[in-house]
Amino acid sequence: MEQRKYTKKPEWIKVRPPASEGYFYLKEKTAKLKLSTVCQEARCPNIGECWEQKTLTIMIMGDTCTRFCKFCKVKTGKGSGFLDEEEPLNTALLLKPLDLNYVVVTSVDRDDINDGGAEHFAKTIIKIKQHNPNTTLEVLTGDFSGSLESIQKVIDAKPHVFSHNLETVKRLSPNIRDPRATYQQSLLQLKRVKQANPDIFTKSSLMLGLGETDEEIIEAMKDMREVNIDFLTLGQYLQPSKDHAPVKRYVPPKQFETFKEIAYNLGFKMVASGPLVRSSYKAGEFFINEYINKQKKA
Repeated sequence: MEQRKYTKKPEWIKVRPPASEGYFYLKEKTAKLKLSTVCQEARCPNIGECWEQKTLTIMIMGDTCTRFCKFCKVKTGKGSGFLDEEEPLNTALLLKPLDLNYVVVTSVDRDDINDGGAEHFAKTIIKIKQHNPNTTLEVLTGDFSGSLESIQKVIDAKPHVFSHNLETVKRLSPNIRDPRATYQQSLLQLKRVKQANPDIFTKSSLMLGLGETDEEIIEAMKDMREVNIDFLTLGQYLQPSKDHAPVKRYVPPKQFETFKEIAYNLGFKMVASGPLVRSSYKAGEFFINEYINKQKKA
């Protein structure tokens, strides 16, 4: 495989500016409520599609991550050891007037907190469900340093979807992710979710274009299915800055379709695969309509 830095993005990476009614509705509402969303801060290319469906992703527990991954542009540092005790309730109340179909709650890694912020996550889940009973809730968490006790706190709060990203293939993981975030540890935490509560859907994501081979991608998908992960997203890695890991290749749309077919054949319940797909891509469309609402009615 050719290993070089790419300077020009192919045509299939480009997107049109969002212009839907749903997008402008949430843009206005989130601004008035001073609600910070990952969709805006990360400049997600799919914001128009997702906001049209009234789905969004928010970040809790501050903006400073204690991990130092080579693909992520989030601010890093030692952490303050502080968590806002009012944040779980305030987050739930801020979301309530938006009348959302689907919410993804994520956070930076907080290794400066004894349980990695697991209890804070759990409190946020509980409050959101109390004040937004019709909203489907996904949490996208870190690995909580591999702690079973910590992840159990989040499981017990019963989010509809528990997401944790593998990010890349096994061979590249030690160089791309923070050394504390190992490939096997991530798989183990996702396995524990299913073992503890089979009714919670599990989800993970891979970024392509970091130097992996097609065979390694398929192997990673097989590893995910070994721990019964339900939902998978595959997207193109884009270098946030010159200080981050370089793009080694731009995977064409046709190859993403091939990976999608392979993933379904491996047994994933839902697969979103494409150059612009991100870990929370069109979550409401795929999950609510096809799976989550069925579970709610059962």
